[in-house]
Amino acid sequence: MSTSTTITLQNRLEDLFSYIREGRILDAITEFYAEDAVMQENALPPTVGREANLVREKEFLSTVKEWQRFDVTARGVGEDVTFYETVMDWVATDGTPVHVEQVVVAKWQGGQIIHERYYHNP
Repeated sequence: MSTSTTITLQNRLEDLFSYIREGRILDAITEFYAEDAVMQENALPPTVGREANLVREKEFLSTVKEWQRFDVTARGVGEDVTFYETVMDWVATDGTPVHVEQVVVAKWQGGQIIHERYYHNP
Protein backbone atom coordinates (compact mmCIF):
# COMPACT_ATOMS: atom_id res chain seq x y z
CA MET A 1 0.00 0.00 0.00
CA SER A 2 1.36 3.39 -0.91
CA THR A 3 1.80 6.23 1.55
CA SER A 4 -0.62 8.40 -0.45
CA THR A 5 -3.32 5.70 -0.23
CA THR A 6 -2.83 5.52 3.55
CA ILE A 7 -3.02 9.30 3.90
CA THR A 8 -6.13 9.46 1.72
CA LEU A 9 -7.94 6.84 3.81
CA GLN A 10 -6.80 8.52 7.03
CA ASN A 11 -8.19 11.82 5.74
CA ARG A 12 -11.47 10.21 4.66
CA LEU A 13 -11.81 8.54 8.06
CA GLU A 14 -11.18 11.82 9.90
CA ASP A 15 -13.73 13.56 7.64
CA LEU A 16 -16.25 10.81 8.46
CA PHE A 17 -15.67 11.43 12.18
CA SER A 18 -16.31 15.14 11.64
CA TYR A 19 -19.65 14.43 9.98
CA ILE A 20 -20.68 12.16 12.87
CA ARG A 21 -19.60 14.68 15.54
CA GLU A 22 -21.59 17.39 13.74
CA GLY A 23 -24.69 15.17 13.77
CA ARG A 24 -24.59 14.84 9.97
CA ILE A 25 -24.94 11.06 10.00
CA LEU A 26 -27.33 10.84 7.03
CA ASP A 27 -25.09 13.20 5.04
CA ALA A 28 -22.15 10.93 5.92
CA ILE A 29 -23.90 7.93 4.38
CA THR A 30 -24.47 9.87 1.18
CA GLU A 31 -20.89 11.20 1.10
CA PHE A 32 -18.82 8.23 2.27
CA TYR A 33 -20.75 5.08 1.30
CA ALA A 34 -20.92 3.45 -2.13
CA GLU A 35 -24.31 3.01 -3.76
CA ASP A 36 -24.17 -0.75 -3.08
CA ALA A 37 -22.57 -0.46 0.38
CA VAL A 38 -23.21 -3.20 2.93
CA MET A 39 -23.59 -2.36 6.63
CA GLN A 40 -23.86 -5.02 9.31
CA GLU A 41 -24.37 -5.03 13.09
CA ASN A 42 -22.51 -7.90 14.77
CA ALA A 43 -23.84 -11.17 13.28
CA LEU A 44 -27.22 -9.75 12.21
CA PRO A 45 -28.15 -9.93 8.53
CA PRO A 46 -26.49 -7.13 6.56
CA THR A 47 -28.35 -4.16 5.11
CA VAL A 48 -27.43 -3.80 1.43
CA GLY A 49 -27.43 -0.56 -0.53
CA ARG A 50 -27.01 3.10 0.37
CA GLU A 51 -30.76 3.81 0.20
CA ALA A 52 -31.65 0.87 2.47
CA ASN A 53 -28.97 1.98 4.92
CA LEU A 54 -30.32 5.55 4.90
CA VAL A 55 -33.77 4.17 5.81
CA ARG A 56 -32.27 1.99 8.57
CA GLU A 57 -30.27 4.91 9.96
CA LYS A 58 -33.31 7.25 9.90
CA GLU A 59 -35.22 4.64 11.91
CA PHE A 60 -32.38 4.47 14.43
CA LEU A 61 -32.07 8.26 14.67
CA SER A 62 -35.80 8.53 15.37
CA THR A 63 -35.08 6.72 18.69
CA VAL A 64 -32.44 9.28 19.76
CA LYS A 65 -33.47 12.31 21.80
CA GLU A 66 -30.00 13.74 22.48
CA TRP A 67 -26.44 12.83 21.47
CA GLN A 68 -23.98 13.25 24.31
CA ARG A 69 -20.71 11.64 23.26
CA PHE A 70 -18.81 10.27 20.28
CA ASP A 71 -15.18 9.61 21.20
CA VAL A 72 -12.77 7.72 18.99
CA THR A 73 -10.33 5.88 21.26
CA ALA A 74 -8.31 4.02 18.61
CA ARG A 75 -8.03 3.98 14.82
CA GLY A 76 -6.07 2.22 12.13
CA VAL A 77 -5.64 2.22 8.38
CA GLY A 78 -4.56 -0.71 6.22
CA GLU A 79 -4.81 -1.64 2.58
CA ASP A 80 -8.32 -0.46 1.63
CA VAL A 81 -9.52 -1.03 5.19
CA THR A 82 -9.97 1.13 8.27
CA PHE A 83 -11.01 0.40 11.82
CA TYR A 84 -11.90 2.52 14.76
CA GLU A 85 -12.95 1.99 18.33
CA THR A 86 -15.53 4.37 19.69
CA VAL A 87 -17.44 5.20 22.84
CA MET A 88 -20.89 6.72 22.38
CA ASP A 89 -23.54 7.98 24.75
CA TRP A 90 -27.01 9.25 23.94
CA VAL A 91 -30.44 9.61 25.49
CA ALA A 92 -33.25 7.62 23.89
CA THR A 93 -36.57 9.28 23.15
CA ASP A 94 -38.06 7.54 26.22
CA GLY A 95 -35.37 9.16 28.42
CA THR A 96 -33.22 6.04 28.81
CA PRO A 97 -29.46 6.71 28.76
CA VAL A 98 -27.59 4.52 26.25
CA HIS A 99 -23.87 3.73 26.37
CA VAL A 100 -22.18 1.81 23.53
CA GLU A 101 -18.56 0.85 23.04
CA GLN A 102 -17.85 -0.62 19.63
CA VAL A 103 -15.30 -1.38 16.97
CA VAL A 104 -16.11 -0.52 13.36
CA VAL A 105 -14.28 -2.17 10.45
CA ALA A 106 -14.76 -0.65 7.00
CA LYS A 107 -13.58 -1.84 3.59
CA TRP A 108 -13.06 0.96 1.07
CA GLN A 109 -12.93 1.21 -2.70
CA GLY A 110 -12.37 4.42 -4.63
CA GLY A 111 -12.63 6.54 -1.49
CA GLN A 112 -16.02 5.11 -0.48
CA ILE A 113 -17.02 2.48 2.05
CA ILE A 114 -18.24 -0.70 0.38
CA HIS A 115 -18.63 -2.83 3.52
CA GLU A 116 -18.86 -1.82 7.16
CA ARG A 117 -19.38 -3.99 10.21
CA TYR A 118 -20.02 -2.90 13.79
CA TYR A 119 -18.88 -5.09 16.65
CA HIS A 120 -20.40 -4.28 20.04
CA ASN A 121 -22.16 -5.81 23.00
CA PRO A 122 -25.88 -5.49 22.24
